[in-house]
Amino acid sequence: MGDTAATALYWLALVEHELLLFAGVFFLVGAIDEFAMDIAWFWLRLTGRAETPVLSRREVHYRQLCGRAAVLVPAWQEAAVIGDTLTHALDVWPQRDLRIYVGVYRNDPATLEAAARGAQEDRRVRIVVHDRDGPSTKADCLNRLYHALRQDELREGREARMVILHDAEDMVDAAALALLDRAITTAHFVQLPVLPMPQKNSRWVGSHYCEEFAEAHGKAMVVRNALGASLPAAGVGCAFERGILARIAFKAGRDAPFDEDSLTEDYELGVKVAALGGRSRFLRVRGEDGQLIATRAYFPGQLGPAVRQKARWMHGIALQGWDRLGWTGGPCEWWMRLRDRRGPLSALVLLTGYSLLVLALVLTGLHAAGYVSPWEPSGLMLVLLGLNLASFAWRAVMRFSFTRAEFGWREGLRAVLRIPVANVISIMAGYRALFSYSRTLRGAVPEWDKTAHDTHPARKVALEGVQ
Repeated sequence: MGDTAATALYWLALVEHELLLFAGVFFLVGAIDEFAMDIAWFWLRLTGRAETPVLSRREVHYRQLCGRAAVLVPAWQEAAVIGDTLTHALDVWPQRDLRIYVGVYRNDPATLEAAARGAQEDRRVRIVVHDRDGPSTKADCLNRLYHALRQDELREGREARMVILHDAEDMVDAAALALLDRAITTAHFVQLPVLPMPQKNSRWVGSHYCEEFAEAHGKAMVVRNALGASLPAAGVGCAFERGILARIAFKAGRDAPFDEDSLTEDYELGVKVAALGGRSRFLRVRGEDGQLIATRAYFPGQLGPAVRQKARWMHGIALQGWDRLGWTGGPCEWWMRLRDRRGPLSALVLLTGYSLLVLALVLTGLHAAGYVSPWEPSGLMLVLLGLNLASFAWRAVMRFSFTRAEFGWREGLRAVLRIPVANVISIMAGYRALFSYSRTLRGAVPEWDKTAHDTHPARKVALEGVQ
């Protein structure tokens, strides 16, 4: 072997060793974290504290509310979906104490027209036109709706009992409103599960949200609820007791509860409820048909929008969250916040792992050509690799199990096959989140980097399915 080739092989092998050590250690740390969550969930199952109760949808569907429920729906360029969303919600939620506030912008007439059509002249819908051009931020639009709610309360002399957040594309469950109304009696914040819908036209990108939410809202949120840690609001299918929002606004020294400097104002809102001593509940209930009472939605089906959405989550939760919320609370709260903020580091470790795969292929080719690697893995390194392989297999089993429980075994198998796709999206989102965060450190103002929603061919079928 020539000196040049030997030197190149030496440096490649050295890089492989160091990357392998870095990735192996951090993969193992992540595996221990996930395994601890698994153990906690299994313990809750064994002790009966993680059981999912079953109730009759018809029993709660027509139940009148104990007070007014105000649903806030911010909308910017949502003409394709807002009409169907409103029509569906008004059909399946017949309660007269419901009022839906839809926030549109003065420079978005298409969304305004679509919302007006979807409202069907139902007096329970109030369309609020923002007095500024869009897009601003989602929090700004929500604050405009909150002000409209306050104006109605002052004019009518009647305060809302709870405030519910939803997005313009959400497919609400017929039993959700009455269920939230009942739960808010003993809680300040209640979160229902979110179920992304599988997409036949986007099996790999759009459907990969299925397994992520199935595991997060089938296990992680259940454990957080049992441990008494703060519950992050998903921004959809979540209800806040009216008074707690006023307290959050007062503590922040503002006249509205949503922080316009935050990219994930919904997540922060759930954490702030706990910080004020409010009680939070994650409510996981099934109907007699076996289906979860949950908010269903189609998530981005293309790579670019999926990366942008996850980058916004990482930026707001992991990076802004560290700055804005700190590390208050006890050990359980620290653990959960650490889990929430691991996204950028996980993306870096995943990138290292895939780089190792490419490097291993190169070194394998050199070995086949007769070149011998200058190093051999030690016994400790082999143990590290063995533990990582075992943890990857276990994670695949868990991902399959939770996905199968909600979407069937075929989707469960696809969930395992989609693991590399989800990893690549996370890597790309991590890079974008770090770049976006660095811009804000230089004074850039956060913008509503929202996801575009198109009418999906199966959307109407899904809307009918949750009635």
